[in-house]
Amino acid sequence: MIYFETQRLVFRDWTELDLLELQKMNKDPEVMEYMPKILSDIETRASYDRIQDEFRHSGYGLYAVETKHNGKFIGFIGFHKATFDADFTPCIEISWRLNRESWENGYATEGAKACVEYGISRFDFDKVYSFTSRVNLRSENVMRKIGMKKVSEFKHPALDVNNPLCEHVLYLLDASDYSPSL
Repeated sequence: MIYFETQRLVFRDWTELDLLELQKMNKDPEVMEYMPKILSDIETRASYDRIQDEFRHSGYGLYAVETKHNGKFIGFIGFHKATFDADFTPCIEISWRLNRESWENGYATEGAKACVEYGISRFDFDKVYSFTSRVNLRSENVMRKIGMKKVSEFKHPALDVNNPLCEHVLYLLDASDYSPSL
């Protein structure tokens, strides 16, 4: 099923073929640079299964994304209900991970903006959060470009305090302040 499209991207259901591409992506050290670790095929399969479960239970999730010009899977962009222990959770998080070949094309910004609009209009999300390690400047830049505002920094509870990825930035987009023209 296709959920929505942008000028260059299609947001659709996942297929088993996407799983193979996701496994490659999750083993790429550059793609996973700001994640706690590179994922094995088994760990990626478990992640894929959780994505499917979230769609079944919530009606939304991390959408498989492909480019219109060639129909190639490039990664995911979408929503996840974050439930780890923090003062802003549980919350709706917007997240993305794209394969290295698709970087530097503006796909993350284009896709995240479209997801926010879809989430607000389709699911009546009143707030959407995004967070990343403080050193992940590329993702933080996408957050700003789609109209999110930095609201705080925090130590991610799933990471050791000595891990350089532990320090995170937290961004918020309040639907009442959102303008699709951003």
